[in-house]
Amino acid sequence: MGDSSAPAATKLPVPGKRNILITSALPYVNNVPHLGNIIGCVLSADVFARYCRMRGYNAIYICGTDEYGTATETKAMEEGCSPKEICDKYHAIHKDVYQWFNISFDEFGRTSSPQQTEVCQAIFKKLLENNWLSENTMQQLYCDTCKRFLADRLVEGNCPTPGCNYDSARGDQCEKCGKLLNPTELLDPKCKVCRNTPRIRDTNHLFLELPLLKDRLEEYIRTTSVAGGWSQNAIQATHAWLREGLKPRCITRDLKWGVPVPHEKFKDKVFYVWFDAPIGYVSITSCHTPEWEKWWKNPENVELFQFMGKDNVPFHTVMFPSTLLGTGENWTFMKTISVTEYLNYETGKFSKSKGVGVFGNDAKDTNIPVEVWRYYLLTNRPEVSDTLFTWVDLQAKLNSELLSNLGNFINRVLSFIAKDPASGYGSIIPDAQGADSHPLTKALGEKVGSYVEQYIEAMEKVKLKQGLKLAMTVSGEGNAYLQESQFWKLYKEDRPSCSVVMKTSAGLVYLLACLLEPFMPSFSLGVLKQLNLPLETQLSLSDEKGDVERAKRPWDILPAGHKIGTPAPLFRELKDEEVEFYREKFAGSQADRIVKAQAESEAKKLAGKLKETKVSDGNNAKKDRPKKSADSKPKASAPAESEISVSRLDIRVGLITKAQKHPDADSLYVEEIDVGEPQPRTVVSGLVKYIPLEDMQNRKVCVLCNLKPASMRGIKSQAMVLAASNSDHTKVELVEPPQGAAVGERVTFPGFDGLPDDVLNPKKKVWETVQVDLHTDKELVARYKDLPFTTSAGVCRVASITEGSIR
Repeated sequence: MGDSSAPAATKLPVPGKRNILITSALPYVNNVPHLGNIIGCVLSADVFARYCRMRGYNAIYICGTDEYGTATETKAMEEGCSPKEICDKYHAIHKDVYQWFNISFDEFGRTSSPQQTEVCQAIFKKLLENNWLSENTMQQLYCDTCKRFLADRLVEGNCPTPGCNYDSARGDQCEKCGKLLNPTELLDPKCKVCRNTPRIRDTNHLFLELPLLKDRLEEYIRTTSVAGGWSQNAIQATHAWLREGLKPRCITRDLKWGVPVPHEKFKDKVFYVWFDAPIGYVSITSCHTPEWEKWWKNPENVELFQFMGKDNVPFHTVMFPSTLLGTGENWTFMKTISVTEYLNYETGKFSKSKGVGVFGNDAKDTNIPVEVWRYYLLTNRPEVSDTLFTWVDLQAKLNSELLSNLGNFINRVLSFIAKDPASGYGSIIPDAQGADSHPLTKALGEKVGSYVEQYIEAMEKVKLKQGLKLAMTVSGEGNAYLQESQFWKLYKEDRPSCSVVMKTSAGLVYLLACLLEPFMPSFSLGVLKQLNLPLETQLSLSDEKGDVERAKRPWDILPAGHKIGTPAPLFRELKDEEVEFYREKFAGSQADRIVKAQAESEAKKLAGKLKETKVSDGNNAKKDRPKKSADSKPKASAPAESEISVSRLDIRVGLITKAQKHPDADSLYVEEIDVGEPQPRTVVSGLVKYIPLEDMQNRKVCVLCNLKPASMRGIKSQAMVLAASNSDHTKVELVEPPQGAAVGERVTFPGFDGLPDDVLNPKKKVWETVQVDLHTDKELVARYKDLPFTTSAGVCRVASITEGSIR
């Protein structure tokens, strides 16, 4: 759909429609969210919410900031202000970050609202009436210096878990091993405020009797985890809690900042944040509509999907359901939970508390477009295991997947249609008569229709990474279709067929805008603009409207005669020097960066003062300087030579558009090869005795583009086609990129990401040094050492030569 970052109307469940309630873990307001937080909850939930809307479901996405508890009090102490001021400050920061990331909440609220107090206390009273709560004395750490009981997060110490030994474990959880803790279990505990050692004292609290709710909870988990297709990591984390045995769980704390406990004996306490935080989903919905119970007490007509990181699982699969079960009311229980592992940063973990990694406001400040950030985080979504954010990987995915595959396809299609009528279609989408009987086009429709069905199946199961991959596969099929059809030839030789290809391709452009809208909404808006379709156009994949069936007939998607807008590149290349700049800029912690920035600022001020001093010296300073002799002239230092590796080679995917025998040499072919430049390159190859001329026509090859041009029997060869030969050189085969690889994209080698030399210096023997490590393996994959020749559509191969040499 168009820009749905701010859905307008209040929504209620609609009888007869599929009603979907979506929540993501409420981000805590003691810091700016980092990229791991963003992909772990709000971005993943946003993709699913957008997908649901595009499918025509009645979906509502609820989120907000989690504002009560110790962490807020601690942060307020650090910043010398009240907890409310901290929450106001960070709520605004979170809201701004999510707005920039195009997160389409229906309601983004806060847990410090009056509605939270009202709903939370009502649930508590029901639990009390139904006798699911007990009073008990517990031992808690008390700081004599601060004169108060210390809540979990106000205590730090050594983790007691065998083999962990982390010395900064919090009183509620160890960040290193993930074990949930009680403050009294910590070894060598310290008060986080004054760093003195606290002592243990008795204090009275209220407990939720989880053991008494065990049977009903286990029945809910057993049935819903299967019916709702819970992610495997959610099931494992839940069963780990159950195996340890459910114990009464304390739901009150000795704090001031929180929802007050409406009980005479406990009126000086507040609810534990993990009791009241999940209730925030309900209270924030009540801020959206006073008829919130139609969402939250309507299990027959509403499906609840929840998104979070793995450390939040037990509170959503054990604590929160137990709380709702205990009220005896007809609550909408979670159907599906989607859980991510950790996204790590470069050499370590993202950490809010330590300020390590790229934070939401950092992403905004890089000037890398939001659709690139969303795409990278979602392709890297840690669905089954931890994944790693690296700047080099972000660069590779932008340059090879977004730029060379997706952007290349859309730009080729729309630019050709936009050409003047002498060489294109004057921006008018042509008619496509006979598309049904055009074999290549019909085959494309069947493939694309199958991919769209697989995409829907993946998205329904909340397999977001797989859904994105399938959408990008459609783009790869589009590129392959353009190449195989040779539309530039058809335009001159068979205009009706060319019109079929271009109308079909324009339909694919629109279809890609649909498939990718949940992942990159700003990209889809850009595509709509270039197609000259209203920005409020509902990008739809609805069964009711026949959209999925129409995907099998892409030539029917856009009407003939429609005038498109102005084509323009949708993505910009990210260069090596930019990557290095960002790696340096975001190294270390936020605190390190602040110190570094202050030092740089001071250095600039000092340099400015020195400059002023020199200017005030006037011309006398110049007169007093000794004259330089000819010998004292500084010598230009030779540029440092890069290490000789495959990264210095410019190997590209090329398309042979024409091949013929050399007029003056029986053993040579002369090819015209498109390598993504305005004009094809002329290449001379000694392949006549190995490959028949007909097999050299219109095929993709790997082309080394930065060799020094050389004349071969009077014809200058501007590149070299790479081929593999067996050990005795009796057999030679071309190294072939996959069919979906984009013409002109650079062939890459994982871990070698430098810019290639403009021209390889023959004296330095770069090609000769690298060539000895180019070979094919037993699986027919072309490799440099053990690394495959890689394109956006897969690896490059040969037909039959194993363990051959490539040159």
